[in-house]
Amino acid sequence: MKPQLLKVPKGLQQSFSIRRDVVLYFYNRWHYHPELELIHIEQGSGTQFVGDNIQNFQSGDLILLGPNLPHYWRCDEKYFQGDTNLYAQATVLHFSESIFGDSFLTLPENKSIRELLDLARKGMKLNGSENQLVKDILQDLLDEKESNPLIALLRILQALSQSKDVNLLSSTDFPQAFDSHDTDRINQIYQYSLTNFQQKISIEEIAEVANISPHSFCRYFKSRSRKTYSQFLLELRIGHACKLLREGKLSVAQICFDSGFNNFANFNKYFKSLTGESPLKYQKEYRS
Repeated sequence: MKPQLLKVPKGLQQSFSIRRDVVLYFYNRWHYHPELELIHIEQGSGTQFVGDNIQNFQSGDLILLGPNLPHYWRCDEKYFQGDTNLYAQATVLHFSESIFGDSFLTLPENKSIRELLDLARKGMKLNGSENQLVKDILQDLLDEKESNPLIALLRILQALSQSKDVNLLSSTDFPQAFDSHDTDRINQIYQYSLTNFQQKISIEEIAEVANISPHSFCRYFKSRSRKTYSQFLLELRIGHACKLLREGKLSVAQICFDSGFNNFANFNKYFKSLTGESPLKYQKEYRS
């Protein structure tokens, strides 16, 4: 799959970039860039794709992505309904791997930061107590309260490197070579799947969206994503079910059908195969 290569602009007086996005929804395109990215989701919820990983995102999430790691955020459907009182907001920081030069990160005092940046190649969701400090520094950078932004960036990386609560996202062998003709195709597949996963999607149907034959689609999708399209759909549906279970507004039976499963036995089976526990146990553990 070919994500879109994005060029990240920098300020005239800065060696890295930081911005705050306030939009109706984000970021509805599969893309990558050579810079590392730190994103704080301040407001919004939906589905994120990082390499070959699929999971939900929500307000408060802090994600660090390594260079050239493809990613895609899509807000929940309610953000696309035109409600101007409902918006998505995120602070996004980009910086180059070479920002500190060739030898600075090799110093023994910087070992933890070097290890952090290595792990970021798979994408990291950071959940530790250090997050609030990082978010405060990001806000100070936006408000131009930091006298030396580069030192502030180092403080961010040092804080993140101390986190003991980290979820790695993509697999270690996600392909880094991209075919420049695939950008539109994968975005069409993702957008169609995210809009329609609650209904049955046949291979013939999604192959038509991708404008290739069904047989070619199966081979194409698996060779690029390292999973079958049916597995991809299953992960979308279980991710949606997890979010509904956490919200606690629907019964488990309602969640089963709202997530695209046509019988309760299959829902339980696949939910447990992906999460390791039943829907009811998952919900009880979240509430406790």
